[in-house]
Amino acid sequence: MRKINNMQLVLFAIFLLILAGACREQIKDEGTKDENPKTKKIVLPEGFAVDHIYSPSDNKQGSWVAMTFDDKGRMITSDQYGALFRIELPPIGSDSTMKPKIEKLDFPLDNPADTSSTKVGIGFAQGLLWAHNSLYVVVNHNPDEQLSKGSGLYRLQDTNQDDKLDKITQLLALNGEGEHGPHSVVLGPDSAIYLIAGNHTDLPKMDAYRLPSNWHHDNLLPHIVDSQGHATDRKEPGGWIAKTDPEGKHWEMISGGYRNPFDITFNDDGEMFTYDSDMEWDFGMPWYRPTRICHVTSGAEYGWRTGNAKWDPSYPDNLPGTLNIGQGSPTNLLYASKAKFPDKYRNSLLAFDWSFGIIYSVQLTPKGATYEAKAEEFISGSPLALTSGEIGPDGALYFLTGGRKLESDLYRVYYKGHADIEPKKTKNEIPKGIALRREIEQFHKPSAPGTAEKVWKYLGDPDRFIRYAARIAVEHQPVDTWKHLVFQEKNVLRLTEAMLALARNGDQSLQAEMFNKLATIDIRKLPQQMLLNLLRVYEVSIARMGTPVESQRILLSERLAGLYPSKINLVNRELGKVLVAIGDASVVPKTVPLLYSAKDDSTNTSFMSSSNLILRNPQYGLDIADMLANIPPAQQIFLATMLSSAHTGWTPELHDEYFKWFYKGFGYKGGNSYIGFIDKARKIALSHVNKDKLAYYSKISGDSLVNQSGNRLAEKVQNAKGPGRDWKIDTALKYINDNTEIRDFKRGGELFVALRCASCHTMKGSGGSVGPDLTQLGTRFSPKDMLEAMIEPSKVISDQYESKVFHLKDGTKQMGRLMGESEKSYTISQNPYAPQLTKEIAKKDVQDIKVSEVSIMPPGTLNVLNPEELRDLMAYLMSGGNENSDVYKKKNK
Repeated sequence: MRKINNMQLVLFAIFLLILAGACREQIKDEGTKDENPKTKKIVLPEGFAVDHIYSPSDNKQGSWVAMTFDDKGRMITSDQYGALFRIELPPIGSDSTMKPKIEKLDFPLDNPADTSSTKVGIGFAQGLLWAHNSLYVVVNHNPDEQLSKGSGLYRLQDTNQDDKLDKITQLLALNGEGEHGPHSVVLGPDSAIYLIAGNHTDLPKMDAYRLPSNWHHDNLLPHIVDSQGHATDRKEPGGWIAKTDPEGKHWEMISGGYRNPFDITFNDDGEMFTYDSDMEWDFGMPWYRPTRICHVTSGAEYGWRTGNAKWDPSYPDNLPGTLNIGQGSPTNLLYASKAKFPDKYRNSLLAFDWSFGIIYSVQLTPKGATYEAKAEEFISGSPLALTSGEIGPDGALYFLTGGRKLESDLYRVYYKGHADIEPKKTKNEIPKGIALRREIEQFHKPSAPGTAEKVWKYLGDPDRFIRYAARIAVEHQPVDTWKHLVFQEKNVLRLTEAMLALARNGDQSLQAEMFNKLATIDIRKLPQQMLLNLLRVYEVSIARMGTPVESQRILLSERLAGLYPSKINLVNRELGKVLVAIGDASVVPKTVPLLYSAKDDSTNTSFMSSSNLILRNPQYGLDIADMLANIPPAQQIFLATMLSSAHTGWTPELHDEYFKWFYKGFGYKGGNSYIGFIDKARKIALSHVNKDKLAYYSKISGDSLVNQSGNRLAEKVQNAKGPGRDWKIDTALKYINDNTEIRDFKRGGELFVALRCASCHTMKGSGGSVGPDLTQLGTRFSPKDMLEAMIEPSKVISDQYESKVFHLKDGTKQMGRLMGESEKSYTISQNPYAPQLTKEIAKKDVQDIKVSEVSIMPPGTLNVLNPEELRDLMAYLMSGGNENSDVYKKKNK
């Protein structure tokens, strides 16, 4: 019996051990649930894992926005406003005790005796590349005491093999900085160095141009620049891409016409891509263009023009995006070929969106001479302010978050089965359409006689990218060597492409002969796209060569007027512009009724619909929600703007109906510049009416609805009651932290307007643009940070909103925000509450221009508030203008 009991005890003990082990395993499984706030917010595909590696902002090393890997497998990164760092990374699968080794890279200073900790020899980089045994650095910076080097591309080398980069060579100086300045640098499959820059970066003189440098505005729509002053002085070609040799001796422009693309990459076929940004303030307008993936072919033009002059993707003289993504803020773009991921992901572009915290996987399929694309979300998180990323030597994806001095982190995403992933096989066969396009692109330079004849047949190719490449090749050759071919051509498709080339390169003396030849085309039998191509030829010809002579003007009016209006919105836009430009008398009576009946095309051409983004970012998404609730009628807006310069065909009744539309138009909700665009179109039209009718038409068109600046609706609110006080950060913060009451949302919004915050700042898509958008303030900054920005506004000033100090030759200074620039003068705004009031400064009187260290925001803004008003205003700011925010649902502690 005793033996049995002992045996039972042994079995029972074994059972307990097994049970304990099972429990430990169960606890372990439950314990694998990610509780790290840095990583648990990140959503990954099945089979992937994420590591949080480092937080530079926690270690006072700035906010990192660029990365590359050197030839020893070490990561090199850059603080957006500071130094470079080199990191030795812990291997995949290592435990938490293994930390990365961080080394701040030291470089020669202009003054070695100055040991100030803020000074750097090189930094402020938005692009980094290790290639040709060198570190290439894209500096985005105006020279100052912290870094004496200005924007440009630099090459750093180790001259004595001591693992220190001791030689700095500037390869290219650039005029431009900030968020639309010079960005990324990438190694091409041809071992050349490729550089990309935003539209606030002047294109320096190049040694060669794949895109002919005869770019123009080329848009007959009455030109309206942004009412908030954004990019008003920026001209074509906008953002651009260029390449050079490793020594930076020969520079060649590849492509242009972008807004603000941050990065470029190459796929396995050696084809280049970029991810261009949208102008979110244009949302709801007919010229709004979503963020999009663009196939960067030789000589590609993507049609960015400032204000409302952006080209439609259908224009044959620019190329369409490969994939419209939607709203967002593009940053990094890479091709994941070297990743140890399943084929679906390593055969895709990874496109980073800063605003909504999404990395898109974009899969490409060859289609003729280009690609078609589909996308899906690969990685996402909220908030996840994505700035840069690379595939590491270990096959994992490394990415950074941060930018704009926000909290910054370094992450690694890897496939759990990475050890089983076989290396990709080298791809040898290039798709036939792409191979043909490349053959034609060899002639994107002045070439041997007979080149135009050699590529001429491809002007009629059914593939748009082939036709585009052939036209660019023709344009590179002297006009006199090919213009005779234009007038001999009988194929309509080839003829319109050839005429477009002639309109872009010929002189005014050719216009009459061109129009006579175009008149031989039976316009009523043309398919829609061929009709649009023909109308574009007329538009470019008139834009560059002027209105045709009277006899041809009348003939063209008769030829086109019978087609207007069309049932197709895009055809009506192009027909209408040309008819207005040539003074057709029938376009006004035909168009005014369309202002009330025209409907927008319902097809959504973006991968990510606007409504799908609303909840991705609780703050920024609400702007979209507001707009979608009362979205403007884009076609009606286009037609109203188009008619603003029409001089003929008006009757008093038509004028009444036309101007009443503007009153209606002010009631829609668009992007931040919507009201300004509508008001400027209204004022252009008012400038053409008789003086005795001006007051009447001003009234019925909504003069009383807009503020003095004309960029937002007028509002009437109750001012602060006070009594105020001289608020200090600590005192104000104590009142905020000690609050126990649910705050008054309506009163907070009133104070936001009463203190004139809305004159300078945007909240939920409305307001001014002199200062930063405050909609996302509460999700990114603490109450202390907010108070510091308001009480000590000059402590940190974003480059987007800085003022300039103009040092004049007579010893005086003028300070203001640069709003525009002409050949002879600068236009500045000196009143943040009335940015429409500007002043001209003659360039001949200016000795120097410097960035002001003083914010245009008044430091005593809060001093009129009593404690309760301060609490209401702060609650409103923390909520991002959202009445349903948690700020108003529970008591503050």
